[in-house]
Amino acid sequence: MGITVCKTPPRTSFFAKMFNILQIYNPAKWQKLRKKIIEYLNYNEPMAEKMTGMLDGIRVLDLTRVLAGPYCTMLLGDMGADVIKVEAPGKGDDTRQWGPPFTEGGISAYFISANRNKRSLTLNLKSPKGLEILRQLIAASDVLVENFKPGTLERMGLDYPALQTLRPDLIYCTISGYGYSGPDSHKPGYDFIAQARGGLMSITGPADGEPVRVGLAIADLLSGIYACNAITAALFARERQKTGQRIDISLFDAQVGTLSYVASNYLVSGKPPRRYGNGHPNIVPYQSFKGSDGYFAFASGNDGQWSKFCAAAGHPELAQDERFATNPKRVENRDALIPLLEELFATRPVAEWLVLCEQAGVPAGPINTVDQVFADPQVLAREMVLQGQLSNGEAIDMLASPLKVPTSPMQLRYPPPALGEHTADILQSELGIDETAIQQLKEQGVI
Repeated sequence: MGITVCKTPPRTSFFAKMFNILQIYNPAKWQKLRKKIIEYLNYNEPMAEKMTGMLDGIRVLDLTRVLAGPYCTMLLGDMGADVIKVEAPGKGDDTRQWGPPFTEGGISAYFISANRNKRSLTLNLKSPKGLEILRQLIAASDVLVENFKPGTLERMGLDYPALQTLRPDLIYCTISGYGYSGPDSHKPGYDFIAQARGGLMSITGPADGEPVRVGLAIADLLSGIYACNAITAALFARERQKTGQRIDISLFDAQVGTLSYVASNYLVSGKPPRRYGNGHPNIVPYQSFKGSDGYFAFASGNDGQWSKFCAAAGHPELAQDERFATNPKRVENRDALIPLLEELFATRPVAEWLVLCEQAGVPAGPINTVDQVFADPQVLAREMVLQGQLSNGEAIDMLASPLKVPTSPMQLRYPPPALGEHTADILQSELGIDETAIQQLKEQGVI
């Protein structure tokens, strides 16, 4: 089965930017043109084989579903690893049905967000033959990632010692709600609960309002990133020590561990942090303000920037006022300063404040909606939208990888797969199972 490469190569980056602009301002014309572009730039398998990534030659067996695990394995796939996504026959990853929106071919946008650069294999892990195939795949893999409830693989006879027998240098990573130790290790993990229990909601939202969940599954995504970091470090360690690693990542740990300076503020002072809305507990002014026609973000990160802003805004006396001269004083007198700034910012439209701040060297930016984000010239220049083509020929847009490594660029080797799209190919090429045996496995409900 051929590999579809749909990433626009570096030599066409100028044209890619022009195409992105056309997509925004004339969507109908873009759809017609894009189909022709993809047909022209649809590279064949030999070309794909020449495009190797930093993790080329590493095989990852992905037993995860939903977001944290799939996001981790997608990052590994983006860096060149061969990721085999194992899914239940007839059902697959739960997120395949999390929509709308769906593509014309019925793949959910949610599934697309975390499943590029993977091959899909359907396998019934409740059947003895399915477990035997799984054992063979583990023995042929460098990394195993799973996010079952703790104890699930153990009940299948695949605890860590058993995995080491199959592959002594295997890197085994679990992603669970609360990890493999502690009184709650048996509980399932949910991003919303991790945000709530992990303290994030207590510091998010209006100062005088209710605690607020972050607008996306940040605990899941952080867990995936931490898992990816640990796996890549384990692969490096294996090169020197020739041994595998056991990695235990939890959503709850990831959320608590990312409280960062907010946690440090509490651990040093003993005072529970409170909500500041869009404000900052340690820096003032560092929040959103309302201009005469809308909101924008303003971030005066030091006394020099504060002084420059005051001068540019025609109010140098604010920087000279003892209450506001230094950041510690501004934090102490936040309640006195913010109303003065709110009154000042309300006198001009947002665009004027952004120009003034840029000229003065003070950080400020618009508060964009998502559609505005993907029309931002910087987003276009960084090629953060990836054009791809599903196995049914349908063209899709995807969020590109933020990992920019010019010497080993991220490549789209596989678009998000259809359920079981690569099952026969994997069983034949990786395990040497012939077509007759594969047909029998289908009839028996193993694949």
